[in-house]
Amino acid sequence: VQLVESGGGSVEAGGSLRLSCAASGLPASGNCVAWFRQGLGKGPEGVATITSAGTTTYADSVKGRFTISQDNAKNTLYLQMYTLKPEDTAMYYCAAVRVHTNFCSLRWSYSYWGQGTQVTVS
Repeated sequence: VQLVESGGGSVEAGGSLRLSCAASGLPASGNCVAWFRQGLGKGPEGVATITSAGTTTYADSVKGRFTISQDNAKNTLYLQMYTLKPEDTAMYYCAAVRVHTNFCSLRWSYSYWGQGTQVTVS
């Protein structure tokens, strides 16, 4: 399994960004895929996750501002981020775990990780 993130960058507070994660080697079903982030000097934080069927879960800190989605035909995961705040500044990682479930948790241990893409909000 290979996960490759893109779309990070610098944006002013209140702005928007869309992150992408190209996945290879991951079956179309039986997965949870997620976005995590880690700010400088902070621990990792789960941001959002989605099941193969499209059920989503969000961290309270991003609810109403971020949207996770996937395009199974393109094997790509997205994170659309609106109304960005300076506290959203972090390295954002795409992650996946093989599991047959109707619900994904950000508390689970994810097996596969990308290299990350930096988001800076000023």
